[in-house]
Parts: sequence; structure tokens; C-alpha cells
Amino acid sequence: MTKNAPTGTIRAALRYQDFRYLLSALAVSQVGDWMYNLALVVLVYDRTHSALWAGVTTAARVVPVVVLGPLGGVLADRFDRRRIMIVCDLARMGLMVVLAAVAAAGLPIALAPLIAAAATTAAAPYMPCVAAVTPRLVDDADLPGANAARSAIGGASIICGPALGGVLLLLGSPAVAFGLNALTFGISALAVLAIGDRGAFAPRRSAPSPVAERPAGLFSGLFDELAEGAAALRAHPAAIRLVGADIMCSFLYGTQTVLLLLVSRHVGLGAQGYGYMFAAIGAGGLIGTALAGRASRSSRPHLVQAAALGAAGLPTVLLTVTRWPAAAIVLAGLTGIGALLVEILTETTLQRRLDEDVFGRAYGLALPASIAGIVVGSAIAPVLASLLGGSGALLAVGGAVLAYALLVLRDGRGRDRDEQPVLATADATVVLPRPSDETVMLPIPWDPYVRMGRPADATVVTDAPLAR
Repeated sequence: MTKNAPTGTIRAALRYQDFRYLLSALAVSQVGDWMYNLALVVLVYDRTHSALWAGVTTAARVVPVVVLGPLGGVLADRFDRRRIMIVCDLARMGLMVVLAAVAAAGLPIALAPLIAAAATTAAAPYMPCVAAVTPRLVDDADLPGANAARSAIGGASIICGPALGGVLLLLGSPAVAFGLNALTFGISALAVLAIGDRGAFAPRRSAPSPVAERPAGLFSGLFDELAEGAAALRAHPAAIRLVGADIMCSFLYGTQTVLLLLVSRHVGLGAQGYGYMFAAIGAGGLIGTALAGRASRSSRPHLVQAAALGAAGLPTVLLTVTRWPAAAIVLAGLTGIGALLVEILTETTLQRRLDEDVFGRAYGLALPASIAGIVVGSAIAPVLASLLGGSGALLAVGGAVLAYALLVLRDGRGRDRDEQPVLATADATVVLPRPSDETVMLPIPWDPYVRMGRPADATVVTDAPLAR
């Protein structure tokens, strides 16, 4: 069915059996996570009747990702990623069993947020491993489709997980949901074990570094390794530009968790309209995943990036003047399209441009920064609403996203030409051969490494001189 699928699409990425196993592991565990999240909040609120306790529990699930995400990236670069992913799954499975016991036996509810925080901590290395493994399971041309498939799984999980959790709570108790979530982690571990390409999980270090020569203790050289990840990001302006765009979209999403409630009431949809608009954001995100393959093939990436940001920022501004309920829902959906496109473009750019030796550490910095954007947005939205009013807050947030889009346009001019490998000299530019199975590293003054050897449909010339 996917044999003749266009390059770079989700269908094309599904041709690879090992990637299908990886995607299955993600799907089952993420659906379980969203199901468990609903059951967790219900359990805590039913036992405490306190919104504060519910908020603390939610924070306990999010904060470890932001704080410990960089450590997860370090682990993903140090050890076999298959083992890491399976250990993560088994640890979370055990913690869900303990949480089910807390719910079933009426143990102190203070244990619930602690267990939730421990489960999130156990998952810290998982996503850096997934992001690092994905480019090894699919061809480079199909990498945007693979990342789009992962994003689509995330969006579908937000819809299916809570729905399944609601049914389980109706028919049973939170303990049942926690037990089922434990089962999903076991299935996820089996799916990872089924991936046949064991070499895809091995971290690669092309040359020993000062950090690599130190004892392999968990925390030895930690800050040095994190500094290497940060340096890898700084060395690639296009990557930094997109990480910033992803943070902006996460910030927008965080503000939407507060401001869309005001919009819903303003257009006459009431409290239920809030749910409609977030469902529209999810649906828009799925549309964004379908557009990712074509967007990634653009010869002017900075224009695509700016357009995606505009698709998130402009509808936010227009929400300040709309009075029609249907229009508000459509505008919310458009923000989902733009935000998901930015997410997929960011992921693909990082995977293509960053050296594999430091990818996990760089990704371990970028992902928590994006999640922190959600936290900051949700915290600052009430302040903006109280100072500027609902419409003023939407205008400020949407305007900030559009301003960043203009920055992308300005900074992107002249930098998109370094997307593909070429050999440049002072007098002429020669396109290098493109070997299929190896990577050549060329040092140049403004960029420590240009990765060569990835198959592509076109080459783009850069006029930067080579280092002598």
C-alpha cells in the first residue's frame, strides 16, 4: 500500500518495518500516558477535593521533563539506546503497578504525585533515544514523513487516551487505568525488542573526546557533555532558529490553555466551546503532519518556517476581532497546523544537521526548552489577561509569534544555501560526490562540521570558504 507513496510522506515512512515497530511502541505508550494522566488527576481530586493538589500533581508530571531532560540526552549519547528505552519502559511499568496499588488500597494520596514525578523522571532519556534512532531506520528523504508520523501519533494519543480513560473511569476505577497503562509499557518494550537493526541503537563517537576519555560514571563530565550539546546547537544557525520557533509555538500553546477559555465565552460557545477549540487544534495538527513532507522539500526553508509561524500567529491575532463561533474554531485549528509544521521542521532539521556524536545531548536541551515554553505560557497568560484584557493578551501573544516569523525571514536569507553538501573555493564551487553509507566531516570557519553523505534530491551551493 505504501510502496509507491511520495517521498517524505507518512505513507513512505511506513514502508520500513523497523520504523513501524518503533512507531507502535510510541503509539501504545503515549495513548496509555494520556489515559493515565486523566485518571491521575481524577484520583487526586476525588481524594482531596482540592484544585491545588490537582495542579501540584500535574506539575509533578511536567517539571522533571524540563529539569532532567538534558541528563536524558547525555544518557542517550553514552549507552546503548535499545537498553535505555527498555529500562525506561520497565521502570514506568513498575511504577504504574505501584500507583494502581495506591489507588486500590487507599494508600496516602501524597504518594500519587511522587510516583508521577518518578515515572516522568524514568522517561527522561526515552525521547532523545527515539529522535536519535529514527534517522537510522528510514532513508533521509523519508525522514520528514517519519517525524510527521511520530507527531501524528502524539496528536491522536491526546484524543484517544483521555477518551479511553473516561470510559475506564465510567466502568471501573483509576486503579484499572493505571494497571492498563502498566501493560502498555510492557507492550512498548516488546515492540522495541522486535526492531531488527541493532546497530541503529548504538551511540556513535567518531573520535574520542576529552569527555569520552573520562570514567563512564553517571555524572562524571556531565556539565562538559551538556556544554558540547549546547555548542552543537550554537554551531548551526538554522537549528537555533527553528528551536526558537518551536519554543514560541509551545509558548503560544501554553497561553491558549488560558486564553481560549476567554475566547469561548466571548463568542458565545460557553465552557464546552473550550473543548471544541482544543479539538480543532488537534485536528489542525494532524493536517500539519500531512503537509510536512512537501514543506520539507522546499528550496527556501526559511520561507516555509516563517509561513508556519504566521499560520500560528496570525489566527491568534484574528481571534481578537472574531464574533462567530465557527470562525473561532477554524482559527484555533489553523494555529494547530502552523505549530505542528514548526515542530516537525525543527525535529527534521536537528536530525539532519547535528553530528550524531552529540545529537542526544543537543536534543536533550532543545526538547525541555520547548516544554518549558508551555509552562511559561500557561503561567504568564493570566497576568497578560489581567493587565491587557483577553483581546489584548491574544494580540500580544500573536504579535510576538509574528515578530519571530519576521526574524526568521530576515536571518534566513543567505543561510538556507548551506542545507546540502558542497565544496566551495574562492574561485569556483564544486559539488561533492554523495556516498550513501558514510559521513565526511569538513571543518569550516563558521560551522564546526558539515555532515556529508546523506542522499538528497538537490544540492545547494554555499559560498563559505573552507578552513585551511
